[in-house]
Amino acid sequence: MDSMTPIDWAKRPLTKFADFTGRAPRAEYWWFYLAVIIGYFITMILDSVLGLGGTLGPYGILTCLFALAMIVPSIAAGARRLHDIGKSGWWQLICLVPLIGAIILIVFYATEGEAGDNQYGPNPYGGAGGSTVRA
Repeated sequence: MDSMTPIDWAKRPLTKFADFTGRAPRAEYWWFYLAVIIGYFITMILDSVLGLGGTLGPYGILTCLFALAMIVPSIAAGARRLHDIGKSGWWQLICLVPLIGAIILIVFYATEGEAGDNQYGPNPYGGAGGSTVRA
């Protein structure tokens, strides 16, 4: 897993499209999240260039289709990321609490994963802690 590139990390949640089991290291979650944000910008630009901007409220049809396509993999990646720190994927619902919930969830996503195995599966990095840097 040490030889994975950022592109590999970003694609990994798409290969586990609806897999809510196991653990996702920080690299997998954050590279995927960055790829999704870039995807949103690209679809918004395409909507604007093609004259589709504002078709569905403030968004264009391509942006809405992209958002729909990313719902399940985003929730699954978030659940696996929370599993890596020993929390249930249901903790994602804390974002329903205005402002505070989103801040708590970001802190959870940024927290280093548990070293070793936990109730959700083996350590995604092997025997060492949840970091991509090796000594």
